[in-house]
Amino acid sequence: MVQSLSHKAASSAPDLAISTTSLTKVYRGRGGEKRALDGVSLSIPRGSFFALLGPNGAGKSTFINILAGLVLKTDGQVKVWDRDIDRDARGVKAAIGVVPQELNLDPFFTPLELLDVQAGMYGVPRSERRAMEILEALGLADKANAYARTLSGGMRRRLLVAKAMVHSPPVLVLDEPTAGVDIELRQQLWAYVRELNERGTTIVLTTHYLEEAEQLCDRIAIINRGSLVACDTTRNLLAGIDSKALVVTIDRDLSDIPAVLAPFSPEIKPERKVVVRYKPSVTPAGRILDAFAAAGLGILDITTEEADLEDIFLQLTSTRPKD
Repeated sequence: MVQSLSHKAASSAPDLAISTTSLTKVYRGRGGEKRALDGVSLSIPRGSFFALLGPNGAGKSTFINILAGLVLKTDGQVKVWDRDIDRDARGVKAAIGVVPQELNLDPFFTPLELLDVQAGMYGVPRSERRAMEILEALGLADKANAYARTLSGGMRRRLLVAKAMVHSPPVLVLDEPTAGVDIELRQQLWAYVRELNERGTTIVLTTHYLEEAEQLCDRIAIINRGSLVACDTTRNLLAGIDSKALVVTIDRDLSDIPAVLAPFSPEIKPERKVVVRYKPSVTPAGRILDAFAAAGLGILDITTEEADLEDIFLQLTSTRPKD
């Protein structure tokens, strides 16, 4: 039995919800070694909404499974809520709730029964169990006594979130929580998770929906090929990429690029739009607009497009050498 861990006493709470130092995982087999994690040192502040991003096979799931106690690390240190996973594995389990990618639910239990069994495994007293409250918050109250096998994929995914929350862990890890969930249910799930975060729960999210990470998370780490390639606030990451797009609507159709504009490699788009991608640190926007004027093109409208998280993600994960 794993005893539940309250995180309401802020005065005794650690500054870091999760910290890893030189975390390494090597899988060994007949085909040789595969280094899934290569010396990852990561600090996740208490109370943050943290995104852990990376392409398929980057090491995200290995990282999460080590935190959850499902995979043994090869080397390095792991702490969750200031509990060392080598010295206090039970304390780590009590401090964290993990929502896995796989829909691993017992089909012959109802949601209410599943949460009750899960709460019992964490030693939550019956008087403190909040199964119906959690199901209500996740829009599953009307399915409390239905067999889990009758639930839709989106409902099952929300039920996994409910299972992870029965012991009120201070850290909640969501591994691709909105995969296969429709827009309405996704919004409902995020509303609940935001509320948890506002009440003090540290959220760690992995997702392939980069716009979700950009909108929800205050800090972002990117893992590629087992190594940490970026970790900063969302604002700093977005500000750090030196790329913009200037979208200019001109006064006539354009079939060829004028010679004076050619150095900027513009793209001709429908509706008389011309797009120029440039680095503000190298090329002032005014120089590009001067080139339009020198080409004798009248400008009807100008808009700019800022770099987004997808640009950063592709820049950091596409430039590293492949095997």
